[in-house]
Amino acid sequence: MKNRLLLPLMLLAGCTVGPDYKRPEVEVPVSYKQYGDWKPAQPADLKPRGDWWVMFGDRELDALMKKVDVSNQSIAAAEAQVRVSAALTAQARASWWPTVGATAQVTKSKPSGTTGPIVGNTTNERTIYSLPLQASWEVDLWGRIRRLVESGDAGTAASASDLVNARLSAQATLAQNYFGLRALDLQKQLLDATAEAYGRTLQLTRNRYDAGVVSRLDVVQAETQYNSARAQALDSTVQRAQLENAIAVLTGTPAPSFSIGPGSLAASPPPVPTAGVPAELLERRPDVASAERRVEQANAQIGVAKAAWFPVATLNGSYGFQSAQSALWFTAPSNFWSMGVALALTIFDGGRRAAVSDQAMANYDITVANYRGTVLQAFAEVEDNLAALRILEQEAEVQADTVRAAQQSLDITQNQYKAGIATILQVVVAQAALLNAQNTAISIRNRRMAATVLLVKALGGGWNEK
Repeated sequence: MKNRLLLPLMLLAGCTVGPDYKRPEVEVPVSYKQYGDWKPAQPADLKPRGDWWVMFGDRELDALMKKVDVSNQSIAAAEAQVRVSAALTAQARASWWPTVGATAQVTKSKPSGTTGPIVGNTTNERTIYSLPLQASWEVDLWGRIRRLVESGDAGTAASASDLVNARLSAQATLAQNYFGLRALDLQKQLLDATAEAYGRTLQLTRNRYDAGVVSRLDVVQAETQYNSARAQALDSTVQRAQLENAIAVLTGTPAPSFSIGPGSLAASPPPVPTAGVPAELLERRPDVASAERRVEQANAQIGVAKAAWFPVATLNGSYGFQSAQSALWFTAPSNFWSMGVALALTIFDGGRRAAVSDQAMANYDITVANYRGTVLQAFAEVEDNLAALRILEQEAEVQADTVRAAQQSLDITQNQYKAGIATILQVVVAQAALLNAQNTAISIRNRRMAATVLLVKALGGGWNEK
């Protein structure tokens, strides 16, 4: 009898409804517009990346990166989400196994007087001792549980990719903020030195005014230039404090107890590949991998929704002991058992299952669109930063020439002013031009560092696996 019940269910248990997962097709370019070759990507986002930031050769940045990995709260939340996803998958896997429960029970009762006395029981009372074990097991006829596990595995993998992406994003943001802070340090040094030079010009102008060589207007213009440089120097400290506080948040440190001493900014970023970027690095982009795994998760949910249209088969059984005498409770004559199969099918639900299926299909379409959008964004980010690095390198060379020319112009104008040939207005204009050129050069240096960081992030990590 037992085999006759199980055999048909075992034969049906190999069915799995719903579509099997297939990676959505995306248009893949043959090569980068900037330079390099391309090949179709295979997710490899969980491969080690090494400490990519060490290529900048900044020990203080290295120390801050270690704090980010340990204390950043966004990373901590992403790590906890991985554990949540793994627990949900474990719940789905538990459905493969039967549910077993036990209930120990002692029942005392007294029948009505019209049913007659119990033989040998003058009080007409009786006590029943029972200890049954109940078991229930859903037979996965249509693959509902298999699809749930498949969905859970994909969700866990997506969460793991999200964790990698959160860590990479926090590291990249820290590096950008750090280099921005160092650029402000450099700018502050420039503005302090400029204000000092302007102060000397102001003193010279005052001396010439006292001698009756120039007018009061010359003194006022020199004072304006001097105070403007001082104000810009003070303003840069406000921006620096804000970046310092942002870095404190990234490293999980209270802002009041966090500080970074003054430093400098490298004249140029580390070299990047000039003959193409290895394609396997873009394959490791964690956001692309996560988006694809969300597609796989949504695809499995379609199978779960379709399985609701088919009957649910459940094996139910019980085994235990029951006796009216405690001394005979656990003896062989007191044992009992039962086993049965139940098939449950929803006949009418007002369109609920159809709506759930439509929702699952729509969710799948959403994840496909998100995946394709993420891939397109990945291509664009790589191209953006390859172009930025190439163009900014050229711009830095041109700007260096501009700074040299502005310095020569100021030197000539100042000499002419001392000789009484040029006016203070010409000196002020030349000083402003030099300061503007120097500030632009610092900005380009910072943008080149930021573009290098963003290219690393766009590629999903560094160029060296360690």
